[in-house]
Amino acid sequence: MGENGRVSGHDTPAPRNPGTDSSTEGASDPRSAQERIAELTAQIEQAIEDYYVHDAPTMADAQYDELERELKELEAKNPQLAKADSPTQTVHGDVAAGFAPVEHLERMLSLDNAFSLEEVDAWAVRAGEGLGSGADVQYLCELKIDGLAIDLIYEDGVLTRGVTRGDGRVGEDVTANVRTIDNVPDRLETDDPPAVLEVRGEVFYPTAAFEELNEQRREAGLPEFANPRNTAAGSLRQKDPSVTASRDLAVYVHGIGVHEGVALASQSEVYEQLKAWGLPTSPHWRVLDALADVHEFIEYHGEHRHDVEHEIDGIVLKIDSFAQQRRLGSTSRAPRWAIAFKYPPEEVTTKLLDIQVNVGRTGRVTPFGVMEPVKVAGSTVQMATLHNQFEVERKGVLIGDTVVLRKAGDVIPEILGPVEALRDGSERAFEMPKECPACGTPIGPMKEGDKDWRCPNTKSCPSQVTGRIEHAASRGAFDIESLGEESAIALTDPDKRRAEALAALRGGHVIYLPIRSAEDAELENFVVLKNGQEVQGADGVPLLRITREDDPLLPALQTPVVTTGANLFDLTAEDLREVFVWQPERRDGEVTGDWRVQPTFWSRPTFRHYKRENAWKQQKPSTVLKNTELLADELEKARSQPLWRVLVALSIRHVGPTAARSLATAYGSMDAIREADLAQLTETDGVGGIIAESVHEWFDVDWHRELVEAWAASGVRMADDVEEGFVKTLEGLTVVVTGGLEDFTRDGAKEAIISRGGKASGSVSKKTDFVVVGENAGSKEDKARDLGLTILDEAGFKDLLENGPADDGSSDEEGFDGADTEDSSDASAADQKK
Repeated sequence: MGENGRVSGHDTPAPRNPGTDSSTEGASDPRSAQERIAELTAQIEQAIEDYYVHDAPTMADAQYDELERELKELEAKNPQLAKADSPTQTVHGDVAAGFAPVEHLERMLSLDNAFSLEEVDAWAVRAGEGLGSGADVQYLCELKIDGLAIDLIYEDGVLTRGVTRGDGRVGEDVTANVRTIDNVPDRLETDDPPAVLEVRGEVFYPTAAFEELNEQRREAGLPEFANPRNTAAGSLRQKDPSVTASRDLAVYVHGIGVHEGVALASQSEVYEQLKAWGLPTSPHWRVLDALADVHEFIEYHGEHRHDVEHEIDGIVLKIDSFAQQRRLGSTSRAPRWAIAFKYPPEEVTTKLLDIQVNVGRTGRVTPFGVMEPVKVAGSTVQMATLHNQFEVERKGVLIGDTVVLRKAGDVIPEILGPVEALRDGSERAFEMPKECPACGTPIGPMKEGDKDWRCPNTKSCPSQVTGRIEHAASRGAFDIESLGEESAIALTDPDKRRAEALAALRGGHVIYLPIRSAEDAELENFVVLKNGQEVQGADGVPLLRITREDDPLLPALQTPVVTTGANLFDLTAEDLREVFVWQPERRDGEVTGDWRVQPTFWSRPTFRHYKRENAWKQQKPSTVLKNTELLADELEKARSQPLWRVLVALSIRHVGPTAARSLATAYGSMDAIREADLAQLTETDGVGGIIAESVHEWFDVDWHRELVEAWAASGVRMADDVEEGFVKTLEGLTVVVTGGLEDFTRDGAKEAIISRGGKASGSVSKKTDFVVVGENAGSKEDKARDLGLTILDEAGFKDLLENGPADDGSSDEEGFDGADTEDSSDASAADQKK
């Protein structure tokens, strides 16, 4: 929410219009007003918690602002109902569990918002009246960074604390994470630093670095992060500072709290002083004398908001003089001498080519709009969710409409409604399909009154199988690096985007097909593409161009090579030779609206034009792609993964890595888990009733058992190896591993502990028995020493795994690090057992 309390996100009902909604029309009735105030307060507080505590926004900026405006109006009309802890009177934020609370030296306030130049002018008039006639006012204007507010404390020039804003009085201690941010100096660049300096700023993810991060995640088959702000917040609030260090966060400081031993007269002087001390300040600020210049500054950056190094969502205006700031004072939550101008969400119009439906992993059927590609909020959009058929009806959109599109919160594409004046009579209404578009199974609500429709074909619906295969390949399951979303689609639902391509075709675009033989060059559809454009001559890529749906060259529907997932481990390169997918055509990195049929696992044959014969001839046949060879290697490795990973890969509801490890440790084999009755499963340590019931029900389904049997026949490991004489050497012990080990990955060390009956914990406490320390161990090692716990190096860890703890509990054993746990008053649980 930055400094003004805004929220980005989606999936919440549209806000009520305070000018027309019946709830506000009845505002004179205290009872109806009280009910609406309670409803608005609950919605806003939930949005604040989602945004600040969970870093998972669920409401768009504009919607949040509308709700807050309505609440303010109701409280103004009914002052007897306004409470001191109302969201309109408090600074938003809280301290999440797991972070130490820290009280700010000086309170951090929020900012009031303006949504038009008229509201900016009204604020300036109020400020002028507060300062008295004839006051000479200068306005400092700066870009409002869409990031996470931070409070930095320097004592005698040394950084001692980094704290999030929290509720303005108490924030979260994130000092260790702040120290990993490259442009935050550990020491001020001065020989005469102030005794205490409290600096306010904003942590953000630079847009270029964010795009690079998402590109890396796409290549690794990982889900992309939604937006820079949430990624910055989540990165800063990591429990492990090494995760924060791996992210390219940056900070710009923009304010000052307590500052002992230094005199400053204005905000602009603060900026110059902060910069002189070596602190990172934004270059995007100006001090202006006239409101006309302020308007110009706002309008300029509204048109160039994507030209700077970070995301912005508005402009912050401040009275520059500190003397004038003090005279104007503050309300309970915001200064009267500053305001945040909020840019409206960017809106554009485009053609709605079609409304289609998507089937998710759980079978939920969701309508979405297929649109003429259009650039909005800095990126090209051609699809937007419509949630369900009732939402389509509520918005009143027809296929063929020109629609108003907004990127809610500058992130999520949202169709607002049609431009009815542009209708020509060719538009048609959307009808929810009666059959699943992926498998043809009849679909509908699972029970009366459900808005969501679902496909019940859990076994072989291609869209649901896609989700399961992608999940099976994920890092927490088989960890198949080369099997991400796109490869999963190609294997299970290769025609997934065919309908979108055909919709574009009907809208006047074309589909390009690879030529398969030299004879294709004789067809009238034959074209040559160079740099995304059709050219005359032979210098380019030969393709076939489809311009109509009834063209006989249009490829027939494909039969997926994976239908339930049972044959995943039996695939050969030859099985994948003819698989192709439908991809948007791009030019200079932007989608054009055209489409291309693209082989996925084999290369296209290449053709060259020979001038002497004036003919195209095949130069190279299609060959297996490197990524396909890698997939085969990764599938081979996956066969040997431990039992708990196989359990996760089966997509059993509620069974994640933790429950899977507990089941694998307790039973040792898939057969033993399958044969266990409900009571036995429930009594298993780390499982419980809900998971036990889910596992029991899963194995009652015929095709689930067939899937397990098929994988077993393909060589997938269904039982953990137990060496002869194997003893659970760590039974009842808790072990923490911190830092890098030479012979163990993080997961490998965890598996080694759990397989021997121990608990692999991620945090150090008095209940920890052993702490294994590798390279760059960090604060966990310090805490272990403070608590007097037994610390092991890697050699000691290996000995512990093999032999268990020493009988005498001595600390001079090879691999132990001198903590005298016998004599310590904070003896570990292991010592107490000994």
